[in-house]
Amino acid sequence: MTLTAVRAKAGGTRERRAPRRRWRHAGTVAVFLLPSLIPLTLYTLIPMVASFWTSLHEWDLITEMRWVGLGNYIELLGDAGTRAAFLHTLYFIAGYLPLVYLGGLGLALLLNRAMPGRRLLRGVYFLPVITSWVVVALMWKWLLNPASGVVNWALGLFGVSGPGWWTDPDWAMPSIIFASAWKDLGFVMIILLAGLQAIPKEFQEAAMVDGAGAVRRFRHITLPLLSPSSFFVVVISLINGFQVFDQVKIMTGGGPGGATQVVVSQIYDLTFRYGRAGAASALSWLLFALVLLVTIVQIRGQRRWVTYG
Repeated sequence: MTLTAVRAKAGGTRERRAPRRRWRHAGTVAVFLLPSLIPLTLYTLIPMVASFWTSLHEWDLITEMRWVGLGNYIELLGDAGTRAAFLHTLYFIAGYLPLVYLGGLGLALLLNRAMPGRRLLRGVYFLPVITSWVVVALMWKWLLNPASGVVNWALGLFGVSGPGWWTDPDWAMPSIIFASAWKDLGFVMIILLAGLQAIPKEFQEAAMVDGAGAVRRFRHITLPLLSPSSFFVVVISLINGFQVFDQVKIMTGGGPGGATQVVVSQIYDLTFRYGRAGAASALSWLLFALVLLVTIVQIRGQRRWVTYG
């Protein structure tokens, strides 16, 4: 047998073994993924498929499903109540996102400095994050009570007549925004504080040697190098904002007069108040599509303002 024939035979053997190795490698990876893949399939993927199938039917959770195709989607897209729920959700995000980010950034900058009791303050500010929304919402509902709340009492000391807060259609959503931002400040603070501490001190020192003041250092060094942490915070906060529900349900129930009826609370009402699980599933998928679209836009746009390294 010639040398060329031997090499050809060896090459053919390797080619036959390559698929086996790939399958063996894939099997090994699958075994290690099973502990997370099984619950992901059972509790996320299968319910998502079931939800989409339900969205194509009329179903009251009791009687048999009735096929309507895209009827639920068409009806929801033309429904004034659905449009109002999306607008209320966007209103919440427009107030919540700047408040929680700027408040968290301010706390992170404050606690990034050497000061007495810094570790204790970090724990105190993070405590609301791990507190149940039921507790937080009830506390804020009491604080913002128009008749006996602490906030209006404190405003009265300065001669200011406090608003109706969660009982007033104009102030109900701001009440929910304040409560939501207060609860999530600690989470944003921790993420941004970690980002601040990852910025090399040499950059700040070099800028100080060049004569840059605190404002210029913050604008040209701190903010750009903090942009990856800011990007993460903005994405997570936006997704949480689109899913706002607990505080709305407890503080206002979607009222007064539907002023705080957001998308998720409408999904809840469609399912459990009106027995329209199909329409509720369709609304869930519309919300999912919106969140996915916004997230894709953010990920594509990060190249313009996020600085890595």
